[in-house]
Amino acid sequence: MLEYQNLFTRVQVRHAPDAGLPIDMGASGARYGTGFFSSLAGRFGDAQVGPIYLGWVGILSLICGFIAIEIIGLNMWASVGWDPVQFIRQLPWLALEPPPPQFGLRVPPLNQGGWYLMAGFFLTLSILLWWVRTYQRARALGMGTHLPWAFASAIFLYLTFFFQPLLVGSWSEMVPFGLFPHLDWTSAFSIRYGNLYYNPFHALSIVFLYGSAVLFAMHGATILAVSRMGGEREIEQITDRGTAAERSMLFWRWTMGFNATMESIHRWAWWFAVLTTFTGGIGILLTGTVVDNWYLWGQKHGIVAPYPAQNVVPDDQQEFLRGRYQGTSPDSFPSYLAPSAGVVPFMMDSTMSTADSIAADSIAAVGDSIAAAPSAVPPAPPANVPPETSPPGDDSGDASLQTAMYRTPGLRTTR
Repeated sequence: MLEYQNLFTRVQVRHAPDAGLPIDMGASGARYGTGFFSSLAGRFGDAQVGPIYLGWVGILSLICGFIAIEIIGLNMWASVGWDPVQFIRQLPWLALEPPPPQFGLRVPPLNQGGWYLMAGFFLTLSILLWWVRTYQRARALGMGTHLPWAFASAIFLYLTFFFQPLLVGSWSEMVPFGLFPHLDWTSAFSIRYGNLYYNPFHALSIVFLYGSAVLFAMHGATILAVSRMGGEREIEQITDRGTAAERSMLFWRWTMGFNATMESIHRWAWWFAVLTTFTGGIGILLTGTVVDNWYLWGQKHGIVAPYPAQNVVPDDQQEFLRGRYQGTSPDSFPSYLAPSAGVVPFMMDSTMSTADSIAADSIAAVGDSIAAAPSAVPPAPPANVPPETSPPGDDSGDASLQTAMYRTPGLRTTR
């Protein structure tokens, strides 16, 4: 006996493909093809595929999207020397990078970010044209425009990654095109502005993201649970509430703690999904424009506690270290410096305090110990060069007393 199942349909109806509602075949274009059936598609939804309607807006959207993908793909391919094997192998790590910071908002050369701006322009145009298509199709079919406006919320988040660089004045803030590179950008962007986890709009976005996932899962599970009572016919249950709607509403009251009808659950899920991208976009727009460091902002407003103080330097050491790091690169690190000719010996002057002289002596002692340490492999003398001899009493040729300098920023000593 034939049996209907709502998840995997054993029986798929085959008939003449349905062309759909009649539409205006004028300036908006026409449908293409007559449609066909797919058994695989029928296991998850409607088995009919096509006919396809694009219209002029849809065709332009696909053309712009193709141009953007070609620019991105060819630049990635060129970055590996046009090697197809390496292109496939390294594709997850390849990227089309935005212009460097020195260009600001100026138009850079093609190979320094110009291709990136061109690809971004065509990609944005493609997305906006597709939104126009969804809105026009919804209106033409007499539907509500809930889908276009939900799509618009996602586009808003996408566009904030363009408006935020405009507000801070640099194209370099934009997201690179690439799989792993754009994930690396996310981490770098968060670190640069003091950790986005302390951004309250980022927190709201995560709440709505997880909340919408849970709502959709709970709704789908509830409908499947009452499908034996006709629960999948939700529209009918909205206007003429039946046993499926009654049981699902009772179940939600008992387990979820609030009422949800066959109609209201879709509004819950729609708002949660839309607010995910909308609040996230607001958080991006505020980053670097209104708030430079979200961690410090969180400290100021009592959201996050400060880290405990570590490596506290006493006052006398602070006085001694004051000015020692002047003239050194911020990313430098105290290190050993190989002996070089013409090094000026460290000299005491009358302006140094007793603490300075003690510190200088201790540093000189460290240099002595380093110089006196035997080398694992003594250096061989150059070929055809006679060894130098030193007059009696002269220790300048003694390797143990050769110049061995230990450098700290702003302080040098030799023997």
